Amino acid sequence: MMIERRHRLLGPAYRLFYDEPFHPVRGAGVWLYDAAGTAYLDAYNNVASVGHCHPRVVAALAAQSARLNTHTRYLDDTVLDYAERLLATLPDALQTMMFTCTGSEANDLALRIARMVTGGAGFVVTENAYHGVTSALAEMSPSLGLPLGAHVRSIAAPGKSAEFASDLQAAIDDLSAAGIRFAGFLCDSIFASDGIFSDPVGLLQSAIETTHRNGGLYIADEVQSGFGRTGSHMWGFARHGVVPDMVSMGKPMGDGHPLAGLAMRPDLSARFGAETRYFNTFGGNPVSSAVGIAVLDVMADEELQQNAAEVGAYLKAGLQSLAGQHETITDIRGAGLYLGVELRDGAAAVVNQMRAKRVLLSAAGPQGNVLKIRPPLVFSRENADQLLSVLDECLGG
Repeated sequence: MMIERRHRLLGPAYRLFYDEPFHPVRGAGVWLYDAAGTAYLDAYNNVASVGHCHPRVVAALAAQSARLNTHTRYLDDTVLDYAERLLATLPDALQTMMFTCTGSEANDLALRIARMVTGGAGFVVTENAYHGVTSALAEMSPSLGLPLGAHVRSIAAPGKSAEFASDLQAAIDDLSAAGIRFAGFLCDSIFASDGIFSDPVGLLQSAIETTHRNGGLYIADEVQSGFGRTGSHMWGFARHGVVPDMVSMGKPMGDGHPLAGLAMRPDLSARFGAETRYFNTFGGNPVSSAVGIAVLDVMADEELQQNAAEVGAYLKAGLQSLAGQHETITDIRGAGLYLGVELRDGAAAVVNQMRAKRVLLSAAGPQGNVLKIRPPLVFSRENADQLLSVLDECLGG
């Protein structure tokens, strides 16, 4: 029995999705296939941002792997080409990249830089945030259910509080009262774990002003909302008209390949580099960089950001129509191909019913009552129609 073997070999800390765990053996585009060849519509995995096993990404990975793979202590054009391409998508103020393998590493590096530059140790996050798995970030990820670090304060996501900037100021004041200097505000730009809150546009502006007024740095965690996911902009923070001091990114960068990084103002990297050195054996290696370039090429050539905007709007309209038919739906939120459907009761039953009908979703929010929809960016209107039809059935339509 695979589940028993998994538990024995990997231990109990790992979790599985669904009451009936799913065992895919192959992926292509928006589809995952089990051993019997049955296709499941993947409306959950933003990791495979340009589609599972995209041929151009696979080809780039294989070609570079067959040629050379080493580290950033040797000279190599590939990582420089990738850094230039990536930085060109960001605000002019952010002109330095440092590469890692995971979003957790990128966020951890951001914390190190923020502490060094500000001289502070205090951070503020939202009340059900998730930012990573390192020891430092687990203390700043309330969604894990662990105690916050003594140097961390949490505030309600903007969709749950009309006083977001005031809440942030109160948290900073509380840190100060405890003798802890404020270092930064770490924020997922779509508040995914908090339940997906994307609007109103501009909701971050006053909070970022508050951050800077108190001497802190704004770290935009773009692992969830970056790379065209919200449709209207390449980056989630850009929807709100703000410019971060640092931007962490991960998962979607490599279409399933472990690739992540941190963009920042050059003065921050200069200060950090003057006082310490940074080395990550696999961060920025030639294979990962080639994969990252291929992902950007596919996004541009297949117009996937535009697709996220158009199909996302179509899907959101369909969800709003369902909300008029099913009282259990209390709200529809999100932007582009990152949408949340808030239910009156927990979402687990619906998620499991959808899985039984071969559509894969998950849930978010502190009460687990928000259906989380974030498919690969190649999701089509036909795929959206299938999702809507199955969801209607599962809600009793």
